Amino acid sequence: MGGLAGYGIYEDGSFQDFKPLPYIGGLAKVDGRRVVVGGHDFTVSGGAADISTQERFKNLFLADMAREYRIPLMMFHEGAGANVAAEGDGYGHLPSSFDVFGPDILAGVEVPVIYDVAGAAAGGVAAHAMLGHFVVMTPQGALFAGGPPLVKRALGADVTKAELGGPDVHVMASGAVDNRAVDEYDAIAQMKKFLSYFPDNVYAQPPVWPTNDPPDREEEELLSIVPRERTRPYNMRRVVELLVDDGDYFEIQPEYATTVHTILARVGGYPVGIVANNPRMLAGAMTAASADKQGHFVELCDHFHMPVVFLADVPGFMLGVQAERTGTLRHGMRAYWGMYMASVPVFTIITRKNFGMAGQATANVGRSNYRVGWPSGDWGSIPIEGGVAAAYKREIAAAPDPDAKRREIEAHLLQFRNPFRTAEAFGIEDIIDPRQTRSYIHRFLELSYESLSSQLGVVRKGGVRP
Repeated sequence: MGGLAGYGIYEDGSFQDFKPLPYIGGLAKVDGRRVVVGGHDFTVSGGAADISTQERFKNLFLADMAREYRIPLMMFHEGAGANVAAEGDGYGHLPSSFDVFGPDILAGVEVPVIYDVAGAAAGGVAAHAMLGHFVVMTPQGALFAGGPPLVKRALGADVTKAELGGPDVHVMASGAVDNRAVDEYDAIAQMKKFLSYFPDNVYAQPPVWPTNDPPDREEEELLSIVPRERTRPYNMRRVVELLVDDGDYFEIQPEYATTVHTILARVGGYPVGIVANNPRMLAGAMTAASADKQGHFVELCDHFHMPVVFLADVPGFMLGVQAERTGTLRHGMRAYWGMYMASVPVFTIITRKNFGMAGQATANVGRSNYRVGWPSGDWGSIPIEGGVAAAYKREIAAAPDPDAKRREIEAHLLQFRNPFRTAEAFGIEDIIDPRQTRSYIHRFLELSYESLSSQLGVVRKGGVRP
């Protein structure tokens, strides 16, 4: 679309030459589904737009089209922001005079928005990339508010594009980009994989696929995957692999905030969002970064009517000076707020630890959510080890053998932490055989999709927060 849009060069009214707009886009099909696709053309003015001569921006038109026809939006970002050389109007443009981000935001309220950072993206182009529901970056990709020349001028620092905003920066450190791709083909494959779990728009349900993987399949490995020693870690990704259809899943932000995994998968053909704590990293404790990661993922699933399953093994909020300096409490309660406001059904499977405020954020206490535990479950307001040290401080200190006294108190309290006692009091809906977990998830999803079929449409007025 807009193949003739650009800058004609005329001399005495006679056409001499033509320079196209630095943007390509139109309609396409991805795995049989209609989508709007577009991308910056870095070979034309470095992909920078000329705001002085364009009546409207092609990329914004494409975003409007995706929203109007309720089909997914997929874009490839590479380019500078504004073109300083094009400031030929004789005056400076006030940034707030142009609604350059609104169409992307409004599109995201109704349809999946999927972006690839295919090269260096600066300024406004970089900002557009932050408005996607899923963002992937290739090795040559980079993302920054201002590139190396601006950094040199403003701060006197010499940095490369990769050092300033490459994949190691934004996939691992900042979390601004969700996933890393090995090349452009891999980026496209990841974009398609992400889309496969989502509906064309919020007025439809996620696509359910046929599967030959039995919904009641049982895996013996699940019986022993959680170590008997409570402090030993285990592979939560392996748990996910054993539960989902054909062991196939798509992880979002696998390199960022790794105390929690956020995963798209199918069980019995039904798309599901899985949040799984990672006991191999800080015992699965919730950090400020992992709270944001979890909260954003839950919002995404909620907005597109995808039920959420928690595989919970969380000791609580991360403790310590650094945790307080990064605002873990505030970020953690944002994750809790996001869960509390979610309207999709939530199914919580407690594999081991579930403590404190972070434990509360693994279920929606504001709704009639469903929680089950494995026999390895261990939960409460606070872990016994830390709680005993605080609550029995004087008694332990006064004992002839403080360590022996501490162990005695811990052993006494641990007998009341048997998960079956909680089940006797109906403090949890069930204690289940770990081998039957897949069957439980499948039945939960069957019921959820049936219920959600009459609750479609815009859930969150502003969509999913960037």
